[in-house]
Amino acid sequence: MAAPGLLFVLLLAAGPPPAVAPASAPSGAPAAAPVLLDRVVALVDSDPILLSEVERVIALGLVPEAARGGDEKTVRRRVLDALIEQRLRLHEVERSRFGDVDVRAVEEQVARLRAGFPDEAAFQARLAALDLDLAGLRQLLAGQLLTLTYVEERLGSRVFVGLDEIRRHYEEVLVPDLRARGAAVPPLEQVREPIRQLLREQRLEEEIARWTAQLRRDADVIDLLDRAPGELPPVVPLPSRRGGG
Repeated sequence: MAAPGLLFVLLLAAGPPPAVAPASAPSGAPAAAPVLLDRVVALVDSDPILLSEVERVIALGLVPEAARGGDEKTVRRRVLDALIEQRLRLHEVERSRFGDVDVRAVEEQVARLRAGFPDEAAFQARLAALDLDLAGLRQLLAGQLLTLTYVEERLGSRVFVGLDEIRRHYEEVLVPDLRARGAAVPPLEQVREPIRQLLREQRLEEEIARWTAQLRRDADVIDLLDRAPGELPPVVPLPSRRGGG
């Protein structure tokens, strides 16, 4: 997994930096007008997503390719949708109590992220921009790796690519594309495995999309992005605690 993409995934899971309230006015001075520091733009089963999370993705240039293009409002909408989907998947993994993550795998991802920056100072600066330290980074990485493992075990078994599908992709997609570009056409035997991996990734993405859509149908998602900042969101009852905990 490339560092920029992984950073974006991390950013989806990371909460916003704490808002700092304006200093109190001196005694006897008129109170300053209230300033909107942040606002909730979505609730996923009572779990808030803040506007600052959306804006931070955009400001740091971590918007994925699929979400780019269009005006600022359109990009905001796509980023929020990605945040909502990520939160839904994380909730499902947490509910499932799905295993643990190998510490070595987490450290490998930390090292891979660090290698994507010119030096340690740049790496630390990016962490600071995300309001993270190394411990927080490891925690977020562990959650992301757990989600990836869960998805692979839950959905990966449903994905099978047969030899006929590989041959069809070779004959109907790869060969015409290479010939149109004047490139040499390798025999099927040389590209069978890359084609299989490509088709499997496409199928797995489709399964993830269907699974996420079902999670959204089953969840209580309140989208407030297009609501005026002055309008209060509806009251959302907190889930009751069971077992006296």
